[in-house]
Order: sequence, then C-alpha cells, then structure tokens
Amino acid sequence: MPKILMKGNEAIAESALRAGCTHYFGYPITPQTELSEYLAREMPKRKDCFFMQAESEVAAINMVLGAASAGARVMTSSSSPGISLKQEGISYIAGCNLPCVIVNMVRGGPGLGNIAPSQGDYFQATKGGGHGDYRLIVLAPNSVQELADLTVEAFDLADKYRMPVMVLGDGLMGQMMESVEFSKSSENDLSRKPWTTRGARGRKPNIINSLYLEPEELEKENLKSLQKYREVEKNEKRIELFEMADAEYAIVAFGIVSRIAKSVVKEAREKGMKAGLIRPVTLWPFPSEEIARQAEKVKSFLVAELNMGQMVEDVRLAVNGRKPVHFIGRLGGMLLTPQQLMEKLEEVAK
Repeated sequence: MPKILMKGNEAIAESALRAGCTHYFGYPITPQTELSEYLAREMPKRKDCFFMQAESEVAAINMVLGAASAGARVMTSSSSPGISLKQEGISYIAGCNLPCVIVNMVRGGPGLGNIAPSQGDYFQATKGGGHGDYRLIVLAPNSVQELADLTVEAFDLADKYRMPVMVLGDGLMGQMMESVEFSKSSENDLSRKPWTTRGARGRKPNIINSLYLEPEELEKENLKSLQKYREVEKNEKRIELFEMADAEYAIVAFGIVSRIAKSVVKEAREKGMKAGLIRPVTLWPFPSEEIARQAEKVKSFLVAELNMGQMVEDVRLAVNGRKPVHFIGRLGGMLLTPQQLMEKLEEVAK
C-alpha cells in the first residue's frame, strides 16, 4: 500500500473511517479542526455514515452517548478547553459502560490558553477528568503513523472493554505532515453488540443506565468496573524502550517530546554517555512495572514533558524512591529543544 503525505489530524480522520467509524459529533476548535473538516467532507459520501457539527461541546459528547448506546462506532474530537466541557458526558459514558473514541489535541492552558502544543492535559486524561470512579484507556502516539495506527486500535479497545478510549496528541502533532501508510485494520466484528438499545423484538429490552440511587447497587456497579479496569491493566500496557539494554540514565517522555528525547539519547551515546529512552505508549494503564524494573538498573531518571510536571508523579510512584527522578518541562506551548534536554541530562549525570 503506498504511503501518503498527510497532516496528523487528517490521518486520524481517515483511520477512523477505515476502522468503521459511522458517527462523529464535534465542535470546531484549534488545533484539531482539520479532523472534523475531513470527516465533514468524507462521511456524507459513505453509506450509513453520519457527521454532525453540534451546537456545543456539551451537546456533542451527549450525542456520542446516544449513538454508542445504539451500537454505533462513534468518535468525537476537540482540544483542551473543549475536552474540559465534555467531562460530565465522558463520566456518563464511562458510567454506562459504553465504547467510544475521544481525540484530544492538547493546547496551552489553563483557561483558553493558546493554540500551541502542550501536554498539560495528562492529569485530566489519566486521572479521570469528570466525577466518580472511572478510567479511560489513554493512548499517546508520537508520529502521524502512530496517530493512524492507534486510532484504529482505540476503536477496537473501546469495543473490547466497553469503555471510552482517548487518543492524546498535541497541537504540533495534529498540524505536522508526515508520510503514513493505512495498513492497520479493525479486528472486531462490529455486528456483535448484544447489549445495544436498537430494539427488543423477541427479547427483553436492554437498559443502559448510570443512575443507581441505592448505595449498595452503585457500589456493585463500581466494583464491576474496577474488575474491568484491572483486566485492562493486566493486558493493555504499551511501552517503547530505546537503548535501555545498558543505559545508566533514562529519559522518560511521551508523545512529541519522546522524539526530541530520542535524538538526545543518540547524541549522548556519541559523547560516551549511556543514556536511554522509556516511552509510555499507554498513559493509562501506565507501565509502572517496566519502569520499576528499569529502576533496578539505571542510576537516575529524567522526565521530560510540556507541562509543570504531571507524568513525573507516576514515574516517581513507579520508581518508589529507589533512584532519583528529575524533571524538565516547558510551558505555555513552548517546545523543549534538544540542546535544553541535553544540558539537563548532563547536569543529572554529574
């Protein structure tokens, strides 16, 4: 299959269609608008596909809930403040055990912030941005190719576990153009959703609900969800290790920063410094066990993020005091440069 030069946002949209996405509800916001623009153009050309620009982010996420209840493969996308507005609906979807895909191309914050790339939504994505006890599977691509591949995987994981899955990118990744090959296809049988609310002829009606007024009943439902989350933690952790076989210093980074970090690891190796990269691909479930294993070998960790320090807390929990964990970050949409990261790594090594 030939490779195509595409913008990151467009690659997500095309992959969603190839993954069997039939419904999309969203509201335009920079820097992810090209995604909804692409689907607005392409979905009407396809049979049984439905695109709607909702009147607000709140409306869009509740439309996602309705379509997911009926068994549709459904997606929404936005950027940081738009995702904030969707949080109540995301909590409802999680409470109803419904599958959907949510794309967040993170921009600078808090508040309206700006339209430059950031990783400031890590806490929101991984710790449950809305109310109650729930989780999202959070996938963190670092290239346009991975944006495409992990979008397909997001739909499959959502259906497999009946839960929302978030693809967490950033403003730079959504806007940059790279060659991409659409070779990954959905592994799920989309017709097998016996729990849907598409009618009850010949069977008892299905009920999808997140309202349980009796405390014992609500606790029971939460414990069911907890069991599912434990299964996800057991089976779905993804991580990339680069030059970690003999590494003495480990940079931990996700998304676009991991690509900067990889170039710094190569430079450090040329200087004789045994550096390596640990890249979590799933931010939840977080690959704590692998980081803990690496803590038995390396001298120290350097966590690099485009925020004030968010993933670094999960790294520290995984390392559990066995080795020092340092941090470097940039804010407001500013990118880390290889030089800044290299200087910090040399400081850590000293």
